[in-house]
Amino acid sequence: MSLRQFFAGGAMAVLPCLALAAPQSDIEAIRAEIEALKRQYEARIAALEARLAEAEQKPAAPRQEPAGNPATAFNPAISLILSGTYAHLQRDPATWRLDGFLPSGAETWPGKRSFSLGESELLLSANIDPYLRGEFMLAASPDNEVAVENAYLETLALPAGFTLKAGRFYSGIGYINEQHPHAWDFVDPPYAQQAFLGGNRAEDGVQLKWLLPTDTFFQLGLEAGRGAAFPGAERNKNGVGAWALTARLGGDVGVSHAWLAGLGFLSQRPQDRRFEAEDVNGNWVENSFSGRSRLWVASLVWKWAPEGNPKYRNFKLQGEYYRSREQGDLTYDLSHPVTDAFRRAQSGWYAQGVYQFAPRWRVGLRFDRLSAGTVEAGANGGQLPILARHDPRRVSLMADYSPSEYSRFRLQLSRDEARRDQADNQLLLQYVLSLGAHGAHAF
Repeated sequence: MSLRQFFAGGAMAVLPCLALAAPQSDIEAIRAEIEALKRQYEARIAALEARLAEAEQKPAAPRQEPAGNPATAFNPAISLILSGTYAHLQRDPATWRLDGFLPSGAETWPGKRSFSLGESELLLSANIDPYLRGEFMLAASPDNEVAVENAYLETLALPAGFTLKAGRFYSGIGYINEQHPHAWDFVDPPYAQQAFLGGNRAEDGVQLKWLLPTDTFFQLGLEAGRGAAFPGAERNKNGVGAWALTARLGGDVGVSHAWLAGLGFLSQRPQDRRFEAEDVNGNWVENSFSGRSRLWVASLVWKWAPEGNPKYRNFKLQGEYYRSREQGDLTYDLSHPVTDAFRRAQSGWYAQGVYQFAPRWRVGLRFDRLSAGTVEAGANGGQLPILARHDPRRVSLMADYSPSEYSRFRLQLSRDEARRDQADNQLLLQYVLSLGAHGAHAF
């Protein structure tokens, strides 16, 4: 039925009803009005049919994607982290080292005296489509060096609780290693992280995590990477240079308590891992290690907040234990190389507690300890004083104030005994500012 037939039929159906309801004298007038309406509708219908015929002769217009569709729009979350410090140090920071331990490349703390810029981070992240998300982070160091800290893709829709990450990412070995410096509760990282992981250990490779379908949080992880980061070394080989296995278990205790425990294992075979150290004659020489490196990390985090609400008061207890074993060859002074067997079994731990006693105000206490354990370096051991036994330790007290979730100001006092027979009393002031959208941190 055409539009003209539809309206004509409607008019004919209405007419008898109107005739019955109206007096006989009005019927002619009503008929005249209906005829006028029919002519008007016929004219409009004819115009619409002409437009329809014209539109059918034109090619179809390209389909427009809705606003925000990943195929036509790029709208990542962008954030910038700014930080800076003021340091009052009793000892010259240029002489800072972890005596009793091979240099890891993280011997940059406690930084410089007086005012200095901290590490700044530029982060871009977004969901690419329903299946993938991406993250890219640049880090600018106080020495004006810019490096890619993270750059990876991560799956969003793998079945059975699996998540795959590929690119450059912070290894899941340990608890604090996955945290960016601006998320730390203290200005500097624990000794153990510096000695055994060289600071935040970023891996180029792939990471697979599996969240098991259990009532208690239970996650397993597997990592395979190039193995260039400490305790590994840059390599010119195909294949995998580092393997890591992780497991995490956690849950709630009532409504006010939550906990997370973790275990991690890292295995590498560094070849020609170089480091500089001062020899017995006071000369700086370049040395290298080749062999096998294994690291175990155990962690525990306990959080408390009244009725699960951390806004006004909360407490976090955090600790990790590291155990490192290395065996291979140590070459002393590469300009006149002397190679001898090398073996070490060393450990370290830290424990810290942070208490928010009022909105925006927190205080914290941290203990650091390293154990030099057993080091066998043959004749080369006597050439490198840094390998002489020493068990570094440190106590740190901090207080911070956060005017909002985007800013934090911190005071830290530390008694640092990293160097043999040279305690260092340190006062550190720090600010950390967040500009733009920054995602929430993990547990």
